[in-house]
Amino acid sequence: MASPRTSPSPKPAGTCPVPPDPGRTALPDRQEGATVYDEVGTAGVPPEDRVRHWERAVRSRLAPVEVTPRAGNTDFEGTISGGDAGCVRLLSMRATPLGLSCTARPVPAGRDDGPALILQEQGTATVRQDGRAAVVPAGCMVLLDLARPFRLEQHTPFHLYAVRLPERALGPSATHVPRVTGRAFPGSEGVGALLRPFATEMAYGAATLAGHVRERLAGNLVDLVAALVDEQARLRGAKEPVTAREELVERIRAHIDTHLRDPRLSPARVAEAHGISLRRLHVLFEGEDTTVHRLVQQRRIEECARELRRRACASRSISAVGRGWGFRNAAHFSRAFRSVYGCSPSEWRAAV
Repeated sequence: MASPRTSPSPKPAGTCPVPPDPGRTALPDRQEGATVYDEVGTAGVPPEDRVRHWERAVRSRLAPVEVTPRAGNTDFEGTISGGDAGCVRLLSMRATPLGLSCTARPVPAGRDDGPALILQEQGTATVRQDGRAAVVPAGCMVLLDLARPFRLEQHTPFHLYAVRLPERALGPSATHVPRVTGRAFPGSEGVGALLRPFATEMAYGAATLAGHVRERLAGNLVDLVAALVDEQARLRGAKEPVTAREELVERIRAHIDTHLRDPRLSPARVAEAHGISLRRLHVLFEGEDTTVHRLVQQRRIEECARELRRRACASRSISAVGRGWGFRNAAHFSRAFRSVYGCSPSEWRAAV
């Protein structure tokens, strides 16, 4: 979805003195049905009102943050633009040096602040969250949990893209978010090498796409963010097996994940595949706060939930999704799904 590169337009008087993004100037014409795209800037706003004006724009689009200009900066300037694609909000932010901070606050019932992936395009920042701190140079990314306190300090004029998504869209990967906040991820290796160019092009060009294309790409973007969270949790915080028992449990969990789609998967088959008795298998999982049967069902439900929220799979019936992940009976699938998520599969699909 790369867009043609053009020469940058001259900088209008009063705009943010951040180096322009080469080739990205005026927003292209949007196709019919495209997402609502808006832009708020400080041009034309009295200097004494600019910070609060821009803060209100950020609070309404990203999170209830406080904006603090860098000490000595008396001529604050900034712009924020973007819109929604499916369940994802895509934002572009440019400003002079500042700090964005969020303090502890109650989250209103029914509100899902979720995480936001910050892609640092220009400038250097530092991030602090969950007792960790990291430097975020241009080309790197950081994940913020918008429901918990954080501070993002921009030390120079900057440009960043923000990808905000509801926590529930991440499925089981959401449980790993607290382990990867407050860290900088390179945008040139692993999942980051796939995610960063895709997310930046989405943030810039989503408004030019037809609605069904935009929603399908948004689903792919969510999957890439979930993959990044899983990858970084494994690299940064995963506990290495230290005993023979823990190593065997890890192998069994991996075996279950690999064979989730097989409706014949059962504790007896898992035990047989690892050359142990069924009783030994149950003893192994006594310290895992679950049973093998519950683990299989939980993982199947999580994968069904992930597939149901993908717009690209909207044409598949709910019973087909359940069968695809090993549920032979539609009624059993619906009951099991409700026991985990508190709603039916059809209600889940409609809400995402």
